Amino acid sequence: MSNDHVSPGSPPHEEGRMHALLAFLQSAERLKDTLRSGRTAMGRPESTAEHTWRLCLLAMLLERDLPGVDHHRLLKICMLHDLGEAISGDVPAPAQGADDGRHARERDGFEELCSELPRDLHEEFLELYDDYAQGRSIEAQFAKGLDKLETMLQHVAGKNTPGFDYAFNLGYGIEATSRHPLLVRLRRIVDEETRISMTGPT
Repeated sequence: MSNDHVSPGSPPHEEGRMHALLAFLQSAERLKDTLRSGRTAMGRPESTAEHTWRLCLLAMLLERDLPGVDHHRLLKICMLHDLGEAISGDVPAPAQGADDGRHARERDGFEELCSELPRDLHEEFLELYDDYAQGRSIEAQFAKGLDKLETMLQHVAGKNTPGFDYAFNLGYGIEATSRHPLLVRLRRIVDEETRISMTGPT
């Protein structure tokens, strides 16, 4: 018999698990109000949740072009990679430094959110997060590269403030977007879009 549906008479531990999952989801909702420096095509600041959505969409679009990649894992990593910013907030890419403590703050925020989860998901999510941070797996490496490309694409698509530094794109995320021929090809296209934006009105 299928156990897909939880009946009103489910064991207490099952109900407790569902409460924990929903509590985590409610806490993660804060990512919708975590704003980035990027602007949408209409000119409003984008949220980190919106960036994450479009990163996941980009990863889905490339599924057939990435044989040998575990796409389920890739999407999980993309979905979780910036979730710690719901607690720590976003630091604009131009303001990021190697030793600014940002990564530690984001991981602390992520771990705080995950503390509400059942142990199995808590451990899985932390493993996925740390994989992304360290770039251990091919899925994490693709997630990093696609993350940079999505950010650059938003800079091109956005209705930005006067004097926006489009040239920043050309030096951004070079290492992360150089790890696979597909990332290199995508980078070439995005760089060309950036150069077009640099010559047009801001």
